[in-house]
Amino acid sequence: MSTEETRLHLVPVRQKDAKAFVAEWHRHHKPPLGAVFTVGAADQHGVLRAVAIVGRPVARHFDDGQTLEVTRTATDGVRNANSLAVRSSLASRESAGVHAADHVHAER
Repeated sequence: MSTEETRLHLVPVRQKDAKAFVAEWHRHHKPPLGAVFTVGAADQHGVLRAVAIVGRPVARHFDDGQTLEVTRTATDGVRNANSLAVRSSLASRESAGVHAADHVHAER
């Protein structure tokens, strides 16, 4: 087992690539049908280790045209990858001036 620390950084991820990552790594959910944007976390070697898919709220009550939610995340299990992907997706949303749903729920 390697003692090398995994250093993660944010990377742009195409929607189709994020959905393929979810299909491979998520333990029980399929990729969501739609997405507004996607973000990823890669290691120091450029290997994609996690993705977050952000889309319109699933609950119609929250779908006001200005609210987004993290609809799916997936990781290959590397430490802190899911947190980085979710945190960066929320930061991206804030920079676009969009509200976040209060019930954002990230699954591993």
